[in-house]
Amino acid sequence: MTQAATDPHAATFSTLAGLLGEGVFSTSTFKDNVRLHVSPGRLIEVLTVLKQRCGFEFLSELGGVDYLEYPGRTRSRFEVHYVLLNLDTTERLIVKVGVDDPNPTLPSAYPLWRGADWMEREIFDMYGIEFTGHPDLRRILMPEEFTAFPLRKDYPLRGRGERHNFPKLSRGES
Repeated sequence: MTQAATDPHAATFSTLAGLLGEGVFSTSTFKDNVRLHVSPGRLIEVLTVLKQRCGFEFLSELGGVDYLEYPGRTRSRFEVHYVLLNLDTTERLIVKVGVDDPNPTLPSAYPLWRGADWMEREIFDMYGIEFTGHPDLRRILMPEEFTAFPLRKDYPLRGRGERHNFPKLSRGES
């Protein structure tokens, strides 16, 4: 059996390596999910090739994780994952990129997928990861006056007393 017959992602990896060079990404598998790990500096380049040359035209999910004090973790504190789907082959691929404090920043995927708009805003709102090049990066779930990022592991479970300072809105004003 050939590599392509046993690994449905072999053609994708071959195309990526051919266009971008060796060492641009690494791969891992967890419970039948194939993951592609890339550096922040090559993220948009990899996503562009995956969309334009490999057929991953659908960004089905974009999320973030805070790995603060995760046992045995030596990589970046934050990780953003892009779940891509090739609608022709039903191939699914997860692209992961790590980013660290003090100013976690990644380039925006909005120019590639307009659907990244609100998903990047949610990650910004909850984790404080900024996306450069995003057309309207502002809070989407928390009030503008909120200064913290509630899904960070160092955010206290009961909050920091921010809620009492929020302006009261009537139903008509909301």
